[in-house]
Amino acid sequence: MTQGYGPQDPNQPGYGQQPQPPYGSQPPPYGTPAQAGYGQPVPPPGGYVADQPGYYMGRALANWPQRVGAYLIDYLIAAIPAFLAVILFSGTDPGDSPSAGAGIVAFLLYLVSLGVWIYNRAIQQGRTGQSWGKQVLNLRLVRMADGQPMGGGMAFVRDLAHIIDALPCYLGYLWPLWDARRQTFADKIMNTVVLSEG
Repeated sequence: MTQGYGPQDPNQPGYGQQPQPPYGSQPPPYGTPAQAGYGQPVPPPGGYVADQPGYYMGRALANWPQRVGAYLIDYLIAAIPAFLAVILFSGTDPGDSPSAGAGIVAFLLYLVSLGVWIYNRAIQQGRTGQSWGKQVLNLRLVRMADGQPMGGGMAFVRDLAHIIDALPCYLGYLWPLWDARRQTFADKIMNTVVLSEG
């Protein structure tokens, strides 16, 4: 045994050298987990590893049919009171004008429809990340920064930002079909993603 600066053991690597595998040994076959040390890939600075397309922070993103399905469920639920208003107005004869009472009831039904939409898409989705349609299809809207629901006010602004999705021939609504994070233009503006939890 040597102490101090005497000769080193020839079987030990020198200062700053990596240990070499024994002569004649083969590297592990492709696909087997690497052992610590030799052959271990070096993680990028900060330890962040990029997600595969269709995933965010290791969680699966909702695909386009799921998102469309959730939106249609939300739309149909909110449209029920407005549909009742249309039925109320269509019950009159073609030459007759509807009564003032029918007009007020129809107006109130349209307000109920708008209120249901705002509650479901802004308040409910902002608080929990799930509108009723997203609950049915096990989807969740979250902020990219921390994976948490975005709050009612920001969910309302996101719904307004969907106007931008509709402007260039509805291209923004189709964008999730080929986008790696499956985001609409509104999602990109608001830094949100829709996760699939099912």
